[in-house]
Amino acid sequence: LNGTIPDDLGLLTELTYLGLFNNAFTGTILSSLGQLTALGTLDLSTNALNGTIPSSLGLLTGLNFLGLYDNALTGTIPDDLGLLTKLTLLSLRDNALTGTIPDDLGLLTALQVLALYTNALNGTIPSSFGLLTELTLLGLHENAFTGTIPSSLGQLTALGTLDLYDNSLNGTIPDDLGLLTELTYL
Repeated sequence: LNGTIPDDLGLLTELTYLGLFNNAFTGTILSSLGQLTALGTLDLSTNALNGTIPSSLGLLTGLNFLGLYDNALTGTIPDDLGLLTKLTLLSLRDNALTGTIPDDLGLLTALQVLALYTNALNGTIPSSFGLLTELTLLGLHENAFTGTIPSSLGQLTALGTLDLYDNSLNGTIPDDLGLLTELTYL
């Protein structure tokens, strides 16, 4: 499928699953998708979408899966995504996102997968990520993060994969990472 995503999809207020992934959609993610408050899954990944992530997606408080990866999205990650407290997967990887990670993403305590890699994100890794104790995968590689690795990541005892390579991190590796007994990939 190609072309733009029709604005009228915002009228389907009973929709619980919207999967338009692996197509050739262009244009932007419509802010009207924020009206689909019954959605549990929104997957627009692997298209050619551009523009910014609309903050209206923060209204989708029932979402457990948000996949916007492998597009050409720009701009920053909206703070409003921190309202999606039922999310178990948030994947924004393989885009051209910039700016810092909002601290509010540390409120997404049900997250199991957080994939933000292969973007142009910068700033420091939020210490609030230590609250994401359900995480099994944290992918932050291939960005422009600076500063030290937060010792709070040692609280992520379910973590199996921690990817931090190809950034500009400095300092020492925190001793607390030794508490990650489920870790199979560092």
